[in-house]
Amino acid sequence: MTIKEKLSALGLVLPGPFRTAGGAPLPLTWVRVRDGVAFLSGHVPQNADGTLAQPLGKVGAAVTAEQGAHAARQVALGMLGSLERALGDLERVAAWRRIFGMVNAAPGFTQLPSVINGFSELILELYGPERGAHARSAVGLAELPFGVPVEIEGEIEIRP
Repeated sequence: MTIKEKLSALGLVLPGPFRTAGGAPLPLTWVRVRDGVAFLSGHVPQNADGTLAQPLGKVGAAVTAEQGAHAARQVALGMLGSLERALGDLERVAAWRRIFGMVNAAPGFTQLPSVINGFSELILELYGPERGAHARSAVGLAELPFGVPVEIEGEIEIRP
């Protein structure tokens, strides 16, 4: 099965391009391809229409660890949408190299890896261990843009 077929079988939809509240422009490239590597800017949880997904807030306070993991899964879908727009085909992903997961953590919240697992588990489910396995970090931060619970950036190896 292709990645698109797997997404469809799981009932998952890739969101459109990220839309900030009020449509404020962001001066960045979501995917930068260079020498067989795609660098992915930090992505946040999105709804299917590209708007910011709820809930917002700190994981371990306003947001549960389970909600944070779901938000990380939404980030994976947003990244895949960006990759599809940039590469034209998700099958061009040869390997997920690394991800950097950031959690908007309440003081004392230490279950950071379990939150970022929401991202990793979906990527592994779609790409399998050969292409989907990745190095990663899961860190807690005092604040994240727009009050999101999770932001993730990454690096993947691509095929021509």
